[in-house]
Amino acid sequence: MSIEQMTELLATTYDDVRRATYIALDVDTEAKALAVVDQLGPAVDGYKVGLELFHGAGMRLVEKLLARGLRVFLDMKLHDIPNTVAGALRAICQYPIEMVNVHAQGGPRMLQAAREAVAMSPYNPLLIGVTVLTSLGDDDLQVMGVAGGPAQAVVRLSKLVQEAGLDGVVCSAQELQLLQDVVPPTFERVVPGTRLLEDAAQDQTRVATPKLAMRDGATRLVLGRAVVAAEDPLSALQKYWRAMKEGLNG
Repeated sequence: MSIEQMTELLATTYDDVRRATYIALDVDTEAKALAVVDQLGPAVDGYKVGLELFHGAGMRLVEKLLARGLRVFLDMKLHDIPNTVAGALRAICQYPIEMVNVHAQGGPRMLQAAREAVAMSPYNPLLIGVTVLTSLGDDDLQVMGVAGGPAQAVVRLSKLVQEAGLDGVVCSAQELQLLQDVVPPTFERVVPGTRLLEDAAQDQTRVATPKLAMRDGATRLVLGRAVVAAEDPLSALQKYWRAMKEGLNG
C-alpha cells in the first residue's frame, strides 16, 4: 500500500462508506484479530466480532477494540427463549458497542423481549434481526420447510422485525429492492457477502457486488475474507470502497 493509497482511504470523501463498513474479524484468537486491525490502520473504524472470535477471545477483545475508539458490531445471532435472549442482551449492552443482532426466526415475543432489554440498557446499541443467512438458497429452505424461497422469507421476517420495533435487518443484497417498499428509509439494511466480480463467492450463495448493494439500499456492508484474506488487504479495501461510492452516487 502506497502513501497515496492510504491518503485516499483517509480522505473525507470516503467517510460515508467508512461509516457504512464493518470489517469481519473472522479469526479465532485475539492476536490474529488485533493483527488485522493494525494492518488496516486508521482507514477502518468499524469491525464485526462474530461467534468464532467471541468464543475464542471473549469480551476482553471487544473491550480492547472499544478502547481504541473503534465501532463494534457484535454479531451474536441470538436465538433462544425470550427471557434468555433478554438476559444475554442486558449483559452485552453494558458495553458501548454500536450494534448487536438476534435471529428474526426467534419470533415476535423473543424480538419484543430483545427490544425491551436493549432499550433499558445504558448504551442502547442498534438492534437488528437476522432474516435468512446468505449461505442459504432455495433448496436449503425447501428442506427446512420454509415456503416461498429466500426472498419471500426475508420480506416476511423484515416485517416482523419492524413490527417488534427493532432498528433493522441483516439480509442479502438480492432482497434489497424488495425491501424498499416494505421498510422505511431509516431502517438499517446490513448486508454481508458482497463480492467484486473478480472475487470468489466462497460459502455465500446469495451475493451481489458492493456497488449494486449500495445502489439498492444497503445501509451497512460487512466485508470479510475478500478484504482480510487478500494479498494486499488495503488495496482490496480501496477497490470495495470505490465500488461502494459508485453505488451511492447512482
